[in-house]
Amino acid sequence: MGIFLCLCMRRSFKIKLNEDINKSLFDIIRKIQQVGFMAVKELRHDGHIFTIAYDIVNPTSSNTIVILHGWGSNKEIMKQAFGKLMPELRHIYIDMPGFGKSTNHTVLTTQDYANIINKFLKDIEVKPKIIVGHSFGGKVATLLNPPCLVLISSSGILVPKPFSIKAKIAIFKLLKPLGFTKLRSIFASKDVQGMSYEMYETFKNVVNEDFESQFANFKNRAFLFWGKEDTATPLWTAKKIQSIMNHSILYPLSGDHYFFLKHASFIAKTITDICEDGEQ
Repeated sequence: MGIFLCLCMRRSFKIKLNEDINKSLFDIIRKIQQVGFMAVKELRHDGHIFTIAYDIVNPTSSNTIVILHGWGSNKEIMKQAFGKLMPELRHIYIDMPGFGKSTNHTVLTTQDYANIINKFLKDIEVKPKIIVGHSFGGKVATLLNPPCLVLISSSGILVPKPFSIKAKIAIFKLLKPLGFTKLRSIFASKDVQGMSYEMYETFKNVVNEDFESQFANFKNRAFLFWGKEDTATPLWTAKKIQSIMNHSILYPLSGDHYFFLKHASFIAKTITDICEDGEQ
């Protein structure tokens, strides 16, 4: 009787243990489904190795949206804005090379960034219909040529520099031949302070880039969200893009270059309404 009771207790314990394990696994899976996960992927482009950090939110959703940050930023600010919205879409937030936790040890162009992101998406077997790009990320998103493009205060239209900036550039150019290159930290903009040589040269490649022809050549649907008080990419640049980009709609909203942080719900709802048919 004692042996039989002992066996029954062991069996009951195993059943309870299995139930606890299954419940724990279920809770973990449900948590991943709700929150997503962080990952890194290594890829090669033009003879260089890049480690790309990315987050996936709502990983079990079938339709995908890729969201790209701006220059000097990272995926976290974009995830802060949109991570809890659009639950019907799988979100992919990417640290572009040289930003956040992604590496870069070479000089790049905007086209290089687009090629790297395109290869990354192919490697993880994702073909998104919707790509969102803020500021510099808007130029990269445009080159990726998605069926549904969302530009958030995108750069790409040349903005005349204030006299004070022109004066700083002129002084630096005068001092550079005399060996005063260490003064770069004084004259450099906040966008490049603390950058490596490779990222500084990359910045010079992309900062004064006229993207009008690329915007004009984009033939799919495009939706432009802009801050009315934006001084980095003023509202008139959005109107310029809209005038040369077919099938585009402009949504001016209150705020500066980071206006999307307070208008994320409106932007997310508009995105899902206009691109609701998902992937190709």
